[in-house]
Amino acid sequence: MADTGIFCTTEEVKRKAGANASTTSAVELFINDFVTQAESTINTLSLFNWSDAYSGLNADVKGILKEAASNLAAIYVIQYDMSGFTSRQEAETMLDVLRDGFVRSVSLLRDIKQRDFMNDA
Repeated sequence: MADTGIFCTTEEVKRKAGANASTTSAVELFINDFVTQAESTINTLSLFNWSDAYSGLNADVKGILKEAASNLAAIYVIQYDMSGFTSRQEAETMLDVLRDGFVRSVSLLRDIKQRDFMNDA
């Protein structure tokens, strides 16, 4: 099986989910599903279909999309099964950091689209 996501890869999600992530949820089949969900969420929250426009985007915007998608997909990997982490607090801290990164990235994407809208008016 190969990566099916547009914004990030399985390996990028695994790195963010951490060494103690579940061996069940940190597999390509699960991660491909999580990335697809993350991409749809990003497109919806930012009010723009980045998936369709992806090939024409510059590297900076692609980097923000990668960060957002890999953060949200890693959250899904961790929350699937937290039993591998040394403590619940460890897992929750990772989830908090990933959530903060996701929220920041989506905010940046919204700002990009708002700026483009205003410049084109």
